[in-house]
Amino acid sequence: MSWKLSDIEQVVRERTRWWEQHGAEVVQCRTCPRCCVIHEGKAGFCGVRRNVEGRLVGLGYGWPTGFAVDPVEKKPLHHFLPGTKILSFGTVGCNLACKFCQNWHMSHSRDVSLRQRFVPPEEVVRLAREAGCPSIAFTYNDPTIFAEYAVDIARAAREQGIRCVAVTAGYIEPEPRAELFAELAAANIDLKAFSDDFYHGWCRARLQPVLETIRWVHEHTDCWIELTNLVITGLNDGEAQLRALVDWVGEALGPDVPLHFSAFHPAGKVLDRPRTPQATLAAARELAWQAGLRHVYLGNVVDAEGWTTRCPQCLTVLVRRSWYEVEPLLGEDGRCPRCGATVAGVWK
Repeated sequence: MSWKLSDIEQVVRERTRWWEQHGAEVVQCRTCPRCCVIHEGKAGFCGVRRNVEGRLVGLGYGWPTGFAVDPVEKKPLHHFLPGTKILSFGTVGCNLACKFCQNWHMSHSRDVSLRQRFVPPEEVVRLAREAGCPSIAFTYNDPTIFAEYAVDIARAAREQGIRCVAVTAGYIEPEPRAELFAELAAANIDLKAFSDDFYHGWCRARLQPVLETIRWVHEHTDCWIELTNLVITGLNDGEAQLRALVDWVGEALGPDVPLHFSAFHPAGKVLDRPRTPQATLAAARELAWQAGLRHVYLGNVVDAEGWTTRCPQCLTVLVRRSWYEVEPLLGEDGRCPRCGATVAGVWK
């Protein structure tokens, strides 16, 4: 279908939700905890939710910056359809401002000209089906800022037997959170540090809304979640902070939610700090085991054991990984072939 610009603008206007009118020319976005008050012709913090003629318009709807077919392990998700492909895309902008962002060119861009062409939800699903992908990932920048688009894609995908995944910082308000996560099969949520000072100083955000999202999704939805902590030398790698993080995960979520400790490499505005030493990641993993977590992984480093999924009961290897070459050895019922223990995850 060939789309006219006037038709696209109408679709985007109609689909944008989660905002309030404040007078004739001012709106307030209610999509993330920033709750930006936006005047006529201006955009919110994210750069893409804009006041156009007195109503909020989400400029990310239908305008991806491009698509890629990835291994699902790259999200990272280790307990969700291991060894399968996933269609990945993002837009421009973000509702956080992480100085160390690994996708800086997209998330910190406010240049909507990076958008290539209008892609309606049904076409995203078609692309996934043609690529042989059983799932679609909203990633690269945070899907919170294009949540309406993500919800519509997920609903269209379900009709075709395709599942949807979000890679997100979890910085989202309750109403869009409920609608988005109700449609998702899985999510990897960044827990960037267990420090409000870190969130405020390095991401221009707050910790508590992220913790609330993680706990809420775990307790109130069927969405499978995994967490990622990007470990940065001298910023969030202290033993006390890492211990507080893993203790919270164990207490709030239980022992079976996978936790990924990922190595930092210089990116964005943080170019003066070294890559995370492998020994630091190994020490974080040890703290997580001490806290009772059963599935702890390492990312952005070469570590065969740190990539491997083992049975938490008998330690049999259940998923062997070599970078993105994956060999699942457990059944689709998620049971260990040796001892019969059930391993938490989505395996079929």
